Amino acid sequence: MPADLSNRANDEEAQEFLRRLTEHALRLVPPSTDRTSQLVTPRHGLYLLRQHQRTSFEAAIYTPMLCLILQGCKEMTFGEHHFRLRAGECALVSHDLPIVSRVRDAPYLVLLLDIEVEVLRSLYEDLGELVTAGPEARALEVHQADSRMLDAIARYLALAESETDARVLGPMLLKEIHYRLMMAPLGHMLRGLIRQDSHASSIASAIALLRRDFRSPMVVEELARAVGMSVSSFHKHFKAVTASSPLQYQKGLRLLEARRMLVAGTASVTTVAFEVGYESPSQFSREYTRKFGRPPSQDVASRMPG
Repeated sequence: MPADLSNRANDEEAQEFLRRLTEHALRLVPPSTDRTSQLVTPRHGLYLLRQHQRTSFEAAIYTPMLCLILQGCKEMTFGEHHFRLRAGECALVSHDLPIVSRVRDAPYLVLLLDIEVEVLRSLYEDLGELVTAGPEARALEVHQADSRMLDAIARYLALAESETDARVLGPMLLKEIHYRLMMAPLGHMLRGLIRQDSHASSIASAIALLRRDFRSPMVVEELARAVGMSVSSFHKHFKAVTASSPLQYQKGLRLLEARRMLVAGTASVTTVAFEVGYESPSQFSREYTRKFGRPPSQDVASRMPG
C-alpha cells in the first residue's frame, strides 16, 4: 500500500478508536444539572474530567501524567512553550511541573492517567539499552495519539466494568500503555526515566526534595550533591526539564501553596507569606501579583461573604 494511503488508513482507524473511547467515557460521567465540572475515577490512577464552560488561566503543579483530550480544546503553557491541544491530541508530563492552563473550548472532556515510574522501570529488563532519551527531550511533550495508544487506553478504561477483569488484566494493560507512551514520539523523557542513573531520574529526585522542603531556604550546592550531580550539570539539566531554575521552581511552589491557603481562607496575607517561607510580606505580595496578575489581598477578598 502506498505511504499516503497507509497514513490515511491509520488516521481513520485512530479517529474511530477516538470516537468509541469518547462515547464510552461520556457514559461514565454522570449528566450535570448545574454546569459545573465533573470528575470521576473509573480506576485507581485513571480520571475523567468534564467541563461545560471555558475557564480562565490557572497555575498548578502537574504530576507525571498523560492528558488525552477527548472533546474541546485545552491551552497549556510551560516555560516559554505554549501548546493548544484538541480532541485526539495528548500531553505527556514526565516530572512534577508548574504549568499554566485553561479550557479554551467547551464542552471539554479529558482522560487523565497517572504515570507510574515503577511500571516504566519494569520494562527495563525487556528493553534495556535499546531506549535512551532524545537530545531535545522535554518534561512536557504533545503529540497526536495513534490508534495503538487509543486502543490500549480504551481497553484499560473498559476494565471499570468488571472487577475480575481489572484485577487480572489491569497490570498488563497498564504496562502496555506505559510501553506505548515510552516508544511514541512524545516519550523521549520517559525513556530517560527508565534508568535510575539517568539525568531525568536525578532531576525527578531533586524535584521530590524541593516539593518536600519548599518552605526552607534552598542551597543549590546541597541539592545537587544530594542527587549526585555537579552544580553546573544540575543547573543545566534542571532547566532543561522544568524550564526554570531551581530557585524559580521553589518560588513557584511557594506561591501556589500560598494561593491555595488564601483561597481556602486559612490565614491572612502576612501569615501566609511567612508560612510558605517568605521573610518579607511586601516581597511576597510583589511576586504573587507578578505570577497571578492580582494581589493576594484580592484572593482573600474573593472568599469573603457578600
